[in-house]
Amino acid sequence: MNNAARILFIDDEPGNRESLTLLLEREGYRVDAVDAGEKAMDLLATESYGVIITDLFLPGVSGIDILKHVKEHSLPCNVILITGNATAETAVEAMKEGAFDYITKPLNFEKLKVLVAKAVEKSRLVAENLYLRQQLRGKYKFEKIIGNSPAIQPVFFRMEKILHTDSTVLILGESGTGKELVARAIHFNGSRKDKPFIPINCGAIPAELLESELFGHVRGSFTGAVADKPGKFEVANQGTIFLDEIGTMPLHLQMKLLRVLQEQEIERVGSTRRTKLDVRVISATNSDLEQRVRRGEFREDLYYRLNVIPIHLPPLRERREDIPLLARHFMRKICADMRRPVLELTQGALKALENYEWPGNVREMENVIERTIALTDSDIIDRHDLPPQIGGVSQENDQLPALVIPDEGLDLTETIAQIELALIRQAMEKSHHVKARAADLLNINRTTLVEKIKRYGMH
Repeated sequence: MNNAARILFIDDEPGNRESLTLLLEREGYRVDAVDAGEKAMDLLATESYGVIITDLFLPGVSGIDILKHVKEHSLPCNVILITGNATAETAVEAMKEGAFDYITKPLNFEKLKVLVAKAVEKSRLVAENLYLRQQLRGKYKFEKIIGNSPAIQPVFFRMEKILHTDSTVLILGESGTGKELVARAIHFNGSRKDKPFIPINCGAIPAELLESELFGHVRGSFTGAVADKPGKFEVANQGTIFLDEIGTMPLHLQMKLLRVLQEQEIERVGSTRRTKLDVRVISATNSDLEQRVRRGEFREDLYYRLNVIPIHLPPLRERREDIPLLARHFMRKICADMRRPVLELTQGALKALENYEWPGNVREMENVIERTIALTDSDIIDRHDLPPQIGGVSQENDQLPALVIPDEGLDLTETIAQIELALIRQAMEKSHHVKARAADLLNINRTTLVEKIKRYGMH
């Protein structure tokens, strides 16, 4: 279990150093043992350890010096101090400097073994947390927000400007435009990136529970409150809280939220004690808040407090130049998730994607690309592989199109798809929906017919 855990042990007494090293190695740890603080500093410059066990009183560089070095350089390890004459002052100083714990001589190895196991586990959790945060920072880099169109450029410009401020931000845009993605990018690229990002969908939580979710509650404050519980604001302390669908918040909670924004303190449900907080607030809505203010459905003072820095996300239909970029991005991402080679989009498919209105915006596009890849066996996605409302191939079209080229021209790919679909329907009707007989009528393999039926979404 502990084979990967490395320990640095510093003690100037050879007997202690040798015996303790042997005991720790028997527990499965990898131990580097040195007799001086200077040697330990040299190792820390090139090696990584989960735990450092050091004598407090060393000639030259002391155990406290090593502890201070670890903290000043944010090394991902925990320090256990050994002392022969511990006093209350020694313990206080050690813990104040950030020691994991201390142990007195003569050493009780069983006690030390427990301390080391706890320190190793804490170092592992810290390392995992650091890795996850690095992954999140990578995931929410600005370049992950795809687009080069004139409509999206002002969004990037404003995001860059506000990264290192604590001003409240209001993200406006239709459903599916990527409001939470923008909120996360602002957080994970800003000065609070190592602190919590806590999202909450105000529209998805019943009004009677939302107050407790946001601000917490104390035991006995209402039926079912069997214990104290911190709210999302407390959990987000020193970080960012993202209030999605803020326009759905009930009026009585809007007043309480306004006070939190003004005073930077919260009061749990059922409590009279106020807690100071340091939280950045980013909110988002797909509704017209100004209109809701005029109708008396949203507090005007709260609207101005939230709308310090507005960011308008354009719908996909207003940034059609970005559709090919987004489509290819989702193609690469989804094919990788499905462990398939990246499929190719034909010009006909791209044109169909560009001409569609996308009422569900970027989220709808991602879902369409995923569905299309899942239902396509070919290495190429053509117009007729797309859902009928996008590809233009109607499921109800039983009639062969007139084979006349109109003056304005026609889309050959679409016309051929319509002809193929109409012929398949006729063959299925003539064969009374027996696929093998229908395939014979069309002079194709049954498996080819089944594939085409799936492609056209026929029932």
